[in-house]
Amino acid sequence: MKKVLLTFLTIFCLVFNGFSQGKTENIILITFDGLRWQEVFGGAERRLLTHSQFVKDTAAALNMYWASSPEVRREKLLPFFWNVIAKQGQLYGNRAHNNYVNVTNNMWFSYPGYNEILTGFADDEQIKSNDAINNPNTTILEFLNTQKKFNNHVAAFTSWETFPWIINSTRSGIPVNAGYMRQNNMPNEREKLMNEIMFQLPNESGGTRLDAFTFHYAFEYLKKNKPKVLFISFDETDHFAHAGEYDKYLNSAKVTDNLLQQLWQWIQSTPEYKDKTTLIITTDHGRGQQQMEDWKHHGRKMENADEIWFAFMGPDTPALGEVKTAQQLYQNQVAATLAALLGVEYKNVKKTGDIILPVIRK
Repeated sequence: MKKVLLTFLTIFCLVFNGFSQGKTENIILITFDGLRWQEVFGGAERRLLTHSQFVKDTAAALNMYWASSPEVRREKLLPFFWNVIAKQGQLYGNRAHNNYVNVTNNMWFSYPGYNEILTGFADDEQIKSNDAINNPNTTILEFLNTQKKFNNHVAAFTSWETFPWIINSTRSGIPVNAGYMRQNNMPNEREKLMNEIMFQLPNESGGTRLDAFTFHYAFEYLKKNKPKVLFISFDETDHFAHAGEYDKYLNSAKVTDNLLQQLWQWIQSTPEYKDKTTLIITTDHGRGQQQMEDWKHHGRKMENADEIWFAFMGPDTPALGEVKTAQQLYQNQVAATLAALLGVEYKNVKKTGDIILPVIRK
């Protein structure tokens, strides 16, 4: 009797802590750099949409993105989020319902945010700039890559050129295709074409490439190599926000939403991934809100720039839709939740954020 009880308690603890293997065999982690929760949950903001300083053709922008209802506005902006994820997955961070998601780092900009997402903890002492320095911390990607089941089945494709240092690809051995990197490992015809035209199109983002190239490089890699863990990071929402181009910021979010729909349709039509893959979607930081110009900016001196959001969808995630219960979640919970979905217990040198238990079906 004692052995039976002990076995039952052991199984219960494993399930409760999220370390038992569910249906999820693959994870795709996706980030929209600096996309605000205000647009995710409320769609376009009228005061910005009608401001000629931020939108070139306000009439066209109003026609495309405006509606009196925030539910209609957000669906116009992000139809995949609100027609698919909201019905099959979970969304967190609508502060109108006291559903809060925040970063725990005190920097409120990109490298600290991505470190927190990928390691599960803030490191304000060592990660306090966006400089291209090798991350001294081990990310969840590197941790998984040391596991037999995931070794050589982890990859990253990012628009921002600093990610090889954030993921520390030299130490971790994870392939990171970032910025203006060609795909030179046995490229197919589509990749050869992208390798060529990536340098022919105008781009004002310096070493940060256009998101379409990041997506299609990642998509081709996914189809050819079938990784179990794939990280895709988009950048244009942040770039256009800093440039003060609200219409382009919205357009970029909408285009990327459409790319995710394309990705999900492929996942659900591919035997290795269908009903075996979980999407985790989030952002590295928020943006300002109080003054008219604040939406362009972030950083620890910008109020509201620590406010973010989460989206989850997969075979082990109950379809709760937009979660409207009052609660507080944090950016540092992504890494442990990602690992738990794969049936892995994740630990690091510092305490990581807790698993978001509602994301994992018991």
